[in-house]
Amino acid sequence: MNYNIKASSVSNEDAVIHIKKSHIDFGTTTQTADTLPNPAELFLGSFSACMLKNVERFSKMMNFTYTKATVHVEAARLEHPPRMENINYNLKIYSTDEKLNLDLLKKNIEKHGTIYNTVKLSCAITGTIKML
Repeated sequence: MNYNIKASSVSNEDAVIHIKKSHIDFGTTTQTADTLPNPAELFLGSFSACMLKNVERFSKMMNFTYTKATVHVEAARLEHPPRMENINYNLKIYSTDEKLNLDLLKKNIEKHGTIYNTVKLSCAITGTIKML
């Protein structure tokens, strides 16, 4: 599988990522540092999206139902060289389905997530999955 995206920016303005029919604005200037996501936050957003996509995917494969899922991600950034040192996530699955095996879901997300596996090659990842 191959992926293709485009991104563009204008000098002294912010930038946009073009993916299929979506346009995602992100900050490249100090004026929008508090209002638009920066590249590190987009990176963590991709990590979160990977997890949530796999919750949906594995709900079909593992035959469980849920009403929603949320994930909170925190990361520590090092300065020299600039990089993420570790990522911690807290994934919450809102479900009353007794067929939901959290340990197996966690194992599957960690084994089959494209972004998850790419990230774990460069930094430590820890996290929990809880059913609410």
